[in-house]
Amino acid sequence: MTSIDDNNKEKMRSVSVDLNHDASLLIDIPDALCERDKVKFTVHTKTTLSCFQKPDFSVPRQHEDFIWLHDTLVETEDYAGLIIPPAPPKPDFESPREKMHKLGEGEATMTKEEYSKMKQELEAEYLAVFKKTVQVHEVFLQRLSSHPILSKDRNFQIFLEYDQDLSVRRKNAKEMFGGFFKNMVKTADEVLISGIKEVDDFFEQEKTFLLDYYSKIKDSTAKAEKMTRSHKNIADDYIHISATLNTISADDSTASKRNLEKLSDLFEKLRKVEGRVASDQELKLTELLRYYMRDIQAAKDLLYRRARALVDYENSNKALDKARLKSKDIPQAEEHQQQCLHKFDKLSQSGKKELTSFKGRRVVAFRKNLIEMAELEIKHAKNNVTLLQGCIDLLKSN
Repeated sequence: MTSIDDNNKEKMRSVSVDLNHDASLLIDIPDALCERDKVKFTVHTKTTLSCFQKPDFSVPRQHEDFIWLHDTLVETEDYAGLIIPPAPPKPDFESPREKMHKLGEGEATMTKEEYSKMKQELEAEYLAVFKKTVQVHEVFLQRLSSHPILSKDRNFQIFLEYDQDLSVRRKNAKEMFGGFFKNMVKTADEVLISGIKEVDDFFEQEKTFLLDYYSKIKDSTAKAEKMTRSHKNIADDYIHISATLNTISADDSTASKRNLEKLSDLFEKLRKVEGRVASDQELKLTELLRYYMRDIQAAKDLLYRRARALVDYENSNKALDKARLKSKDIPQAEEHQQQCLHKFDKLSQSGKKELTSFKGRRVVAFRKNLIEMAELEIKHAKNNVTLLQGCIDLLKSN
């Protein structure tokens, strides 16, 4: 069972999505409780809007409730021209648990000091995963609250205000298969739609950019994850080096005993710095890249919905031509054609605003996180130099 407090919550801020908070609706997750594979979030809302019954309230929510909210927004026809904020990923604590299990199995092959330090590292990793889980769920809600249209959604208000269990059940096998089949149809539809000639250069450029950008972000995410793992592995190696030097010094009665102890202490301190480097890179870079992979997909989904509307409009034109040729059902065909045109124009208009906003938000987020990460990297590098120089001076003096 794990929970967070306000102090830890302030330290876990990582994904910046440039949320221009409207003071009339502020949302955060001040507390969360982890029980096995479930995380219970406390969603806190502070508002001055008259549509809510109280100005300050909190409700308990689970991950399935967030997915329900996201799905209702995606399925709402009126929001087809909007970038729906990506749903938070399902909490996954399997990796740290598996590592903890393997550590327990290998306890007999380690010294007591090594085991204790490795256990501390894994506990810290578990806590970091828990904090990130809380944060991505909070960011999802804050994206909605900062959106001029989505913030007024009735289901969103119910999610925030209804103080009982929403009773949102998990999808059964039939529904999951239906969702899988729907995605397959959408993928095939995208292939067909890709052959349709775009009528607006803005959307053609956005489509080309997002496809290329998604590929680059995906590649960068994989490389960032690899880099973070390398730093974590170095920190783990420092534990073994420190423990080995400590063991050797314990059996040494010569003049080098003190030097061995100093070196053991050095690697222990370097281990802590390396752990912080890995943690900061994970929070400031890797998590940001993961988030924008999901956000880019949400933007691509908007382009798909607009392209689908364009195809429907072109088909309605063909149907109208046939109706006129046969002099049959012309009024119905004209009405359908106007409805398709209205929908397409509406999606194009809102889509331009959303994609322009997405670009500005993305640039601000990356600039902010990269500057913060660079400052932290410099700080950790200086700490490393100080530790190494201090140890060298001690060894020289001895």
